Amino acid sequence: MTQPISPHCGLVAVVGAPNAGKSTLVNALVGQKVAIVSPKAQTTRTRLMGIAIEGDTQLLLVDTPGIFEPNRRLDRAMVAAAWEGARGSDAIVLVVDAKGGLPEKVRTIAERIAERKEPRFLVLNKVDIADKPRLLRHAEQLNAHVPFDEIFFVSATTGDGVPELKKALAARMPEGPWHFPEDQVSDATDRMLAAEVTREQLYHQLHAELPYSAAVTTEQYKEREDGSVEIHQQILVERDTQRAIVLGKGGQRLKEIGSKARADLAAIMGVRVHLYLHVKVSPKWQEDKSLYRDIGLDWVE
Repeated sequence: MTQPISPHCGLVAVVGAPNAGKSTLVNALVGQKVAIVSPKAQTTRTRLMGIAIEGDTQLLLVDTPGIFEPNRRLDRAMVAAAWEGARGSDAIVLVVDAKGGLPEKVRTIAERIAERKEPRFLVLNKVDIADKPRLLRHAEQLNAHVPFDEIFFVSATTGDGVPELKKALAARMPEGPWHFPEDQVSDATDRMLAAEVTREQLYHQLHAELPYSAAVTTEQYKEREDGSVEIHQQILVERDTQRAIVLGKGGQRLKEIGSKARADLAAIMGVRVHLYLHVKVSPKWQEDKSLYRDIGLDWVE
């Protein structure tokens, strides 16, 4: 498919509280995995753009970190990234966990986007496991606070309602050339994507044991002559006890994390991947300015 004669292209900011399903929704709209998903809240740390095509329209979907009350420097950087992701957008999508209630943090986010001039979409997610009468109450209550232009009931996991949302978003995008080639699905660099995939496996396998204070950096990324990719990564934790958890007995847990991450990366990149992981104790990694740059966040005081 070549770029259409009258293309449209626009930026869609996907915002919401932690664990509302924003990353799953972005993946569903793109049609493949571009953002990591975990049952652990605050998984997404930086702005990550997924690129979707609907007819003659290219949708640039900004998957933002969940908005919450920040305490640590990393928290403040994540929340700043979320609101920065909404700046200059052509539409704002507020994703709400339909299975849960409407806590104050959701109402606060809704009230803040009420000040915005962009088209506002309310997406009640997880409708496949939510109580239907409650869905309608949530929609009515939020719409009373913030007049939304359109409201959608979707399940990002099953795909129910996603095509309709995608068409509605495309209809709101301005006329203009596509910003990315038609076969590109994300603006993340290969180094950043590799780190995110490994971090996803950390959460999947250790989310009940490992505190939030862990990071993954890609120290080396190179293509071998046979077309495969060699990746060296460092997993940063704050204490020796956390390092022991990541390693597991005889290093078995780390091997399992590496094996799953390697398989995911190979599937995403379409090439053989050689992944080497090292766990380092760095008590003050959250105060390392260079690391913020590596994971795509701005340093905040």
